[in-house]
Amino acid sequence: MELMVLLNALVTRLLFVLHSLIGVWRVTAVKKEPKYWLLALLNLLLCLETGLTLKFKQGRGYKWFSPAIFLYLICIVPSLWLLEIHHGTQYCGNEPGAVQVNVSNEDFNQSRESSHGSEGTDHHIIQTAKVFVNQLSTICETVWTLALHQTFLLLLVVGRWLLPIGVEITRDQLSQLLLMFVGTAADILEFASETLDIEDVRKNYALINAILAVWTWSMLQFPLDLAVQHIGCKPSAPARRIPSLLLCRYSAELWNIGVSLFIQDGPFFIVRSILMGHFRIFNQMLVFFTAKNILVVTLQLYRLAVITLDFRATVLQKSRKGEVCCCPCEPYEARAHAAAHQENEMKEFVAFPPKEESQAPSEDH
Repeated sequence: MELMVLLNALVTRLLFVLHSLIGVWRVTAVKKEPKYWLLALLNLLLCLETGLTLKFKQGRGYKWFSPAIFLYLICIVPSLWLLEIHHGTQYCGNEPGAVQVNVSNEDFNQSRESSHGSEGTDHHIIQTAKVFVNQLSTICETVWTLALHQTFLLLLVVGRWLLPIGVEITRDQLSQLLLMFVGTAADILEFASETLDIEDVRKNYALINAILAVWTWSMLQFPLDLAVQHIGCKPSAPARRIPSLLLCRYSAELWNIGVSLFIQDGPFFIVRSILMGHFRIFNQMLVFFTAKNILVVTLQLYRLAVITLDFRATVLQKSRKGEVCCCPCEPYEARAHAAAHQENEMKEFVAFPPKEESQAPSEDH
């Protein structure tokens, strides 16, 4: 089992490094300046994290935070920024489907004819690989950039799945987290591709930087695991207030609401509203996703109000009955401990009656 943990930890981080190097290679090929290979040095941080994790955590994850995912973001995001800023300088004469047809038919047939005389298959495989690499180099910049965006988000989900989990998170919580990441990744990809592909946006350098900044801000939710884990707290007299108890009980739900309002749907709605209100940019998909962001934000605020009012009513009801309102992070364990304590006190009371009552009959006798 420890061998599988080590293998998963190393393979996942190796995939992160390889994808980051592909992004640096694309930046260097587009900019045509070798100095951009210095971006590959960011992977040294991921290598350092790998060594520290293997030494101190035996390859397993940390509580509430994934350093490997965070450092992978640091390695790949600068390359995607540079590619998006340099976007559109190369003309795409062929559609992606046409490129695939050329690879699968014409050039493949030529490589097969050139290796028809040879008896071995090694030469045929090498020729096919050369043709495939040559065709990849002819794919236009926009297709490469979109492919890097797509593989980046897919690798975030798959990598989080393959990374060994810590003792604080269960497999059920991990499955919930992965399902959330799939939906989040789809929304983020739609935001980046739908807004940055608008022609009027491409003409405004400041607007491109603002959209990329919001996109980068939305990516910061992936290294965190607070969406499925409750923050532990100890009941203390000063902390027995409704806000503290609410955060203690519904920390995961409140984190989901906060992510939607301040990291994803809220900022996306602001950007799309600025595009339509200030820059007068309108299209069918932009209007649809703006309405979708409004609906999600409204529903999240409604859920926050429902949770707060319901919890407040519960606390007030208990206080009127004279019940002690302890921290409800672990309600079952707390109640079980209190019940066991009361039961022990009752047993002691029955087994050892008060001295006054036990001595009274003897004195009368």
